[in-house]
Amino acid sequence: MQTQTIRSGSQQESPLEIKHNQKLKFGKSSDFQIELRRRVDDLFQSQGLRERDCPAMYIKTVFLLVSFATLYGLLVFAAQSWWQSLPLSILLGLVMAAIGFNIQHDGGHQAYSNVAWVNKLMSMTLDLIGGSSYNWRWKHMVLHHIYVNITSYDTDLDIGIVGRLTPYQKWLPVHRWQHYYLWLLYGLVTIRWQLYDDFHNVLIGRIGNHPYPRPTGWDLVIFVGGKAIFLTLAFGIPLLFHPLWLVLAFYGLTMFVLGLLLSIVFQLAHTVESAKFLIPQPATGQIDSAWAIHQVETTVNFSRDNWLMTWLLGGLNFQVEHHLFPKICHIHYPAVSKVVEQTCQDFGVSYMQHRSFWGGIASHFRWLRQMGMG
Repeated sequence: MQTQTIRSGSQQESPLEIKHNQKLKFGKSSDFQIELRRRVDDLFQSQGLRERDCPAMYIKTVFLLVSFATLYGLLVFAAQSWWQSLPLSILLGLVMAAIGFNIQHDGGHQAYSNVAWVNKLMSMTLDLIGGSSYNWRWKHMVLHHIYVNITSYDTDLDIGIVGRLTPYQKWLPVHRWQHYYLWLLYGLVTIRWQLYDDFHNVLIGRIGNHPYPRPTGWDLVIFVGGKAIFLTLAFGIPLLFHPLWLVLAFYGLTMFVLGLLLSIVFQLAHTVESAKFLIPQPATGQIDSAWAIHQVETTVNFSRDNWLMTWLLGGLNFQVEHHLFPKICHIHYPAVSKVVEQTCQDFGVSYMQHRSFWGGIASHFRWLRQMGMG
């Protein structure tokens, strides 16, 4: 039995026989991966670049954190009317998303600095905006990055009964309309993990169907302290100056913007028509492709020529490069992408992209509709 892959089509058999804790095995390291690494190393050496500790990244970090503090201060202490609070709330959500895309993401992947404690500190900005850097490390770096687009392993694909993102997930009648209603639910994602998912995961010691070690020691201190700081910023301080309904309303708006942006950027990279979806051989857990080829074939770039989007999204419109080289600072992704694209062409590996953000949106919409057809 060969690894099953699919890009589009009807409902496939759900891989219920696969054990969630079964260790998967990828194909042997290929000449493609070796040559790609050599070429990227040569790029950095020939141009005298550093993979991490980039001055531009430090400048961006200061700008985003100052913007966050300024917008928060204006929203809580200065805004006196809805027409002042509304744009401030939306902008705050945008900046929080940018902090996650840029600072936290690079820090969490150890792509920010060569110094471990600097990476740790930058990754903790996720705790500042309501998440858990500890849970993220397991959910994103392990269960997503290693097993991207593998049903039952990549937990980012599991959004419960409300949506069907892969051909191997169970179809329900409500999914017929998911290409319309999921966009609204995307905006609620952050509220759920801020107030429920992180606590629930720690209490039960599981992320989805996958067990993981509960935080202990300093990890537990950071988890509890981070939640306390966020809840104080989100509710405690604002309630000293504003009525409860107003605090809840603008908390909801800010987090809706944050959740919508975070969700869409992920979906455009992996749940679109050209990306592969697969399950391993049930008996052996074998994936036919080598790891690097699997990363390329399950990931899609978008808006590579849009410098502003690249800056705001922390290079996550270059998801192919990020999945291949997660420990390289995103500042370098545009240059690295040219090497990756040429190497893919030389080795006959599909390098997929949407020219624009809206092209990716349209592809994701069509994929949701296709998966909702049953």
